[in-house]
Amino acid sequence: MTQQPATKLSVLDQTPVIAGQRVADAIAATVELAQAADEWGYTRFWCAEHHGLYGVSNPCPEVMLARLGSVTKRIRLGSGGIMLPYYSPFKVAEQFLMLEALFPNRIDLGVGRAPGGDMRTAQAVAAGEYNRGDIFPEQVADLIALFDGTVPEGHLAHGVLLQPQVETRPDLWVLGSSEFGGLLAAQRGMNFAFAHFINAHYGHTVAHAYRERFVPRHAGDRPYCAAAVFVICADTETEAAALESAIDLRRVQMAYGLNAPIPTVEQAQEQARHYGDRERMVIERERPRSIIGTPGAVVEKLLALQQQFAADELIVLSVAPSYKARLRTYELLAQAFDLQAQLRSAAT
Repeated sequence: MTQQPATKLSVLDQTPVIAGQRVADAIAATVELAQAADEWGYTRFWCAEHHGLYGVSNPCPEVMLARLGSVTKRIRLGSGGIMLPYYSPFKVAEQFLMLEALFPNRIDLGVGRAPGGDMRTAQAVAAGEYNRGDIFPEQVADLIALFDGTVPEGHLAHGVLLQPQVETRPDLWVLGSSEFGGLLAAQRGMNFAFAHFINAHYGHTVAHAYRERFVPRHAGDRPYCAAAVFVICADTETEAAALESAIDLRRVQMAYGLNAPIPTVEQAQEQARHYGDRERMVIERERPRSIIGTPGAVVEKLLALQQQFAADELIVLSVAPSYKARLRTYELLAQAFDLQAQLRSAAT
């Protein structure tokens, strides 16, 4: 199979909890996946922030990243993302400067404005002060000023020592699933990742608008856009169809507001017997947000999506009904895109 060796692939991880497994198993699987991605040649490994959900179990990416940095050698590590409306930008800057001090030139700080959970949980996380993203652009501006050393006079943080003092800085990203995030990233001269796994219908137009309106923050800066895509890759079509049935059930559960672990294939096959028109409608509506199949079919769709977005990079999110199937997804993609060849080329 002839592929495009220049295609950069990265990982977005949600530390999913599969039915019948413990949170400790989910965390261990994240560590294992990061180590494998480091070996296989993935560009970066991002951790997502969620709260109050049984199906995903990482409420603090900054803590997980410290662990992952200690067991990997090369891969970039980052947040996909920190939900900034919960926090003080100053504190977030401190956390990611510490990560940068520990793992120089390997840290990404991706920020978003979604709550990563329901609104009641959001208020609990923020001690009743969750701002629903209203001041997100202002917070992003604060982060940039803190990292660039351009905090204006009159600002609360003006003249305050930002520690740890290191020479390098994390790369800054805005994460989004609408025009809002893309335009904000363009106006602020930041990298941008579009969540195709959330919104599968017009991300390419957002990506193109981002490029057209990009304003460099520093001399030489250029727009850099990634598409974040939900993928499950299996060795056979039969296996891919079985894995997809579990994702179908997961989407039905989410449509009904059911807070539950990731279902297994066995649960999905049992539940499918009871689907009615509404459940089938949900499945049909949600399937465009996923690319599921054998390596040849998956790679063809990923390359088409990359071309549509003119994406500099593809970030793969895989939430499979078993940790083995998830790991296999990333292994098959690394082989199909020959990521090892990219590593060898970069080293020469």
